[in-house]
Amino acid sequence: MSSNDTLQRLAQIIEGRKPAQGGDPDKSYVARLLHKGPDAFLKKIGEEATETVMAAKDLDYGGATAELKAKLVGEVADLWFHSLIALVHYGLSPADVMVELERREGTSGIEEKALRKALHREVQEKT
Repeated sequence: MSSNDTLQRLAQIIEGRKPAQGGDPDKSYVARLLHKGPDAFLKKIGEEATETVMAAKDLDYGGATAELKAKLVGEVADLWFHSLIALVHYGLSPADVMVELERREGTSGIEEKALRKALHREVQEKT
């Protein structure tokens, strides 16, 4: 079983928690976040991103102990989970992210970032 399968299964569970699919905000954390709308789950993504950074910094300054490594893994899992909620809300899936990562594979990060900036400038100039 691949990691992509796990992410896809989780996305399907999240899909089933949408209020339109009968998700009950009183019984499901995911349904509650989706019911509250984007501000709720986007705030959680920000919180989890911050906690991920803090856990990584703890590793930098506290030593690479098993406990601190597990904390970082847990925070990244929380970040990915809440990001999946956003993807599902916006009609996207983990497969969409995988396609983008595969597109970037073998491309220099510096070159890819420069291309994105150039495209952004081009769009701005047209508007």
